[in-house]
Amino acid sequence: MKDQYSVLGAAPKKEDLKKLSKSDVHLTISNLSAGYGKMEILHDFDLFVSKAQSLCLIGPNGAGKSTILHSIYGFTNIFSGKIEIDGNEITNLTPAEKLKKVGIAYILQDNSVFPDMTVEENLLMGGYIKDKEEESYQEAEKILQKYERLRNRRTQPAKVLSGGERRLLEISRALVMKPSVLLVDEPSIGLEPKYIEMVFEILRDLQENEKKTIILVEQNAKKGLEFADIGYVLVSGQTAIAGSGKDLLNNPDVGRLFLGG
Repeated sequence: MKDQYSVLGAAPKKEDLKKLSKSDVHLTISNLSAGYGKMEILHDFDLFVSKAQSLCLIGPNGAGKSTILHSIYGFTNIFSGKIEIDGNEITNLTPAEKLKKVGIAYILQDNSVFPDMTVEENLLMGGYIKDKEEESYQEAEKILQKYERLRNRRTQPAKVLSGGERRLLEISRALVMKPSVLLVDEPSIGLEPKYIEMVFEILRDLQENEKKTIILVEQNAKKGLEFADIGYVLVSGQTAIAGSGKDLLNNPDVGRLFLGG
């Protein structure tokens, strides 16, 4: 564990983090301290990510990676600092408000499909807070037309899906609300290698062709950094190292501690 903490020596400054994002920063976290109950997990944390950019959070267990996603979405206690979308503060909005009003969707790492509901019914659940029910049907239909794997099973219960297809359904269900930001927690967890490739191809398509901003936590650090434009290495609730995904893949400290090399 001592080695993991030693990388804190060259912690990046806020200006360094800003340089990694493009000029049109979409989501900003400034001086955020947050946690659960009275326990503070994140300490004076900063993050900058632009529209249609991807950012991967890696680090040891307990470093605060998922806490960042939880804080953005509204699942933590915020002790200080703020979160903004396009310069508008959203720190204290509820998760439902963040989904409906500012377009932030959270894709859980746990298996969250409803097994006895059909694939189509699962998709429609993604739009449960829409004011107009027909909009959910329209978006679900677009998704089914896009993803043949789901379209072929639209009337079947979700429990018949493979692990990769379930993850596709979880991602697709979040798209029904047409979010601009996707928070993705451990997209590869529990999946066979062929499905891991499929899931990252889907995420890449959403970023490049649908201009989604993606912030993900990924235990498979190599896979996450290969995918992401930006990588942050978290240690003990703070960013220890930050850089482009490519640069972090080639960083000897990151390789020694997190990539098995």
